[in-house]
Amino acid sequence: MPLNMTKIAFGAESAQSLRAYLEGHMSEGEARLTTRYMPKRAEEMAGGSLYWILGGVLVGRSPLLGFAEKPDGRIWIRLEPKLIPVEARPRRAHQGWRYLEEQDAPADATGDSGEMLPPALASELARLGLL
Repeated sequence: MPLNMTKIAFGAESAQSLRAYLEGHMSEGEARLTTRYMPKRAEEMAGGSLYWILGGVLVGRSPLLGFAEKPDGRIWIRLEPKLIPVEARPRRAHQGWRYLEEQDAPADATGDSGEMLPPALASELARLGLL
């Protein structure tokens, strides 16, 4: 089972803006994020995903392609430039990224529209125990 990671969608106002960011910041067919350190468990993440936290809720995932060292010594998190909706699940904010075991990861959202709940609505529904 692949290992996943979670990260705050800092600066994203909505799932649509996060999707647009991923699609608009491609380099060589992939989206890249910068982090300070190589994950110690990077090899376990082959086939995993980066799950995005927006408004205190896991809203989507981007498949991980791998990691690469930048010329300045920092690390690129290499992602497929797409956002796959997942079943909304509350998640506290944190700095940087955190590991997410496969059994703790939400399932991909089912439905024809592929649309995600607005984070504020998903957060309120989770608070009420309805998600």
